[in-house]
Amino acid sequence: MELAFAGWSGILILLMYGLIMLGVGLVTYLRNRNIHQSLDEYYLGGRGLGVMVLFFTFFATQYSGNTVIGYPPSAYRMGYEYLVSVPFFIMIIVAYLLFAPRLYKLGKKYRLITPVQWFEKRFKSKNITILAAILMLYALGNYLLEQLVAIGQGVSGLTGGTIPYQIGVIFFVVIMLIYGWLGGMRSVAYTDTMQGIALLFGIFMLLIGSIIYFGGLPTSADYMQAYSPEKLGVPDGPGVVNWLSLLVLVGIGAAVYPHAIQRIFAAKSERTLKRSFSRMAWMPFFTAGVVFIIGIIGINAFPGLSTAESEQLVGMMASAVANQNVIFYWAMVLLFGGVIAAIVSTADSVLLTFSSIISNDLYGTYINPKATEHKKLLVGKLAGVVAVCILILVAWFPPATLYQIFVLKFELLIQIAPALILGLYWNRLHNKAVFAGMVTGTVVASVMTFVNFTPFGIFSGLWGLLINLAICVIGSMVMSVSVGEEDEAKQVIGM
Repeated sequence: MELAFAGWSGILILLMYGLIMLGVGLVTYLRNRNIHQSLDEYYLGGRGLGVMVLFFTFFATQYSGNTVIGYPPSAYRMGYEYLVSVPFFIMIIVAYLLFAPRLYKLGKKYRLITPVQWFEKRFKSKNITILAAILMLYALGNYLLEQLVAIGQGVSGLTGGTIPYQIGVIFFVVIMLIYGWLGGMRSVAYTDTMQGIALLFGIFMLLIGSIIYFGGLPTSADYMQAYSPEKLGVPDGPGVVNWLSLLVLVGIGAAVYPHAIQRIFAAKSERTLKRSFSRMAWMPFFTAGVVFIIGIIGINAFPGLSTAESEQLVGMMASAVANQNVIFYWAMVLLFGGVIAAIVSTADSVLLTFSSIISNDLYGTYINPKATEHKKLLVGKLAGVVAVCILILVAWFPPATLYQIFVLKFELLIQIAPALILGLYWNRLHNKAVFAGMVTGTVVASVMTFVNFTPFGIFSGLWGLLINLAICVIGSMVMSVSVGEEDEAKQVIGM
């Protein structure tokens, strides 16, 4: 993401964002000092997030800065086939609606703090609870690594290389740890709101500038018809299958993100949650749709780019737009500062949930059940710092492309979906079938991913999910459930 217009102005914007984040953390700490004593307050903001804050924290969770940087190059290379990126995000909302309202009610009823607690409450199985925690921690660690790599690349690009990749990572990680330590979920949600507004403003300014200076979709369509007609076509049969499998993988996988589920618990009321989702339903068009259009316009603006060169497309377009006048110059600087801030906001959300699972579900439940909430909080914060330090060492020399990191976490995280969603509605779901399905699905998805085996173009995580689901359903129908166990499940889920 090299930006010809950036440099010292980029450094100024990054410092401004950093200071605002620290200020949010400090103000939140001073206004809510009891967060150091209460898990509920620290990890869920006292379950009092209103519609606007909840909307933006969901928005920042679902649309990281990588959406702005990574999606236009894909649209540039694939053409109109990549319109599928919009339904990706629609599928996430659809998946939320399958379980979020009901999970909210049960989360409020049982004062759940983490998604792992739901597994423990519903199945009362140490094996299921620990396996679910491991899968979630793996996905969270994987996702956090992705964000750290993106932070370093973004800072280096925005400052024209003045600030090296590694220094950029450390700078924002330290800021993130400080305001997260001070303010917990409230700090995270408030910074998400600031970053979401900056990101939306910058995206629309880039779109306006691109249409003015490069021409809109008709101009790009004329160019593609003349020079790249394949980019105007639709995918073939195998391509459609691959599309559909990716829609399901991303839709369900992103909806069961542990940090997204924690935001369900943090809503002020069920009405607040539903109103936030109703607003989120429009965002695929205003975010993924807009960056898709930017990528299509780029085909005409910068024709003939190689795959590696196209990865710099957003930076190239922003540089060209910024050079037109001073308004667009500062709008583009704000955009890329907002992109980095949005990546940081995603990282802090992930880190907060990672810490809560360590402190509440593993340490507080199995290692030291008698620990006070203050001690659990301290353990969670320290575990988060240790995890970040380890991941920084990995991010120092990134081991894979962002896309490979992105896909791998979904392949395994999606294996918790049958137990999570079916467990909310089906009181005869058998513990042994759930555990066997989750283990088998995880093993199948892992092996198929590492050997790169995807029959019919269907992602390995979905093959694991199908086997997982079949074992859960068939196993629960075959295995007998005692009257006492079924009555206990009814009492838990209220059905």
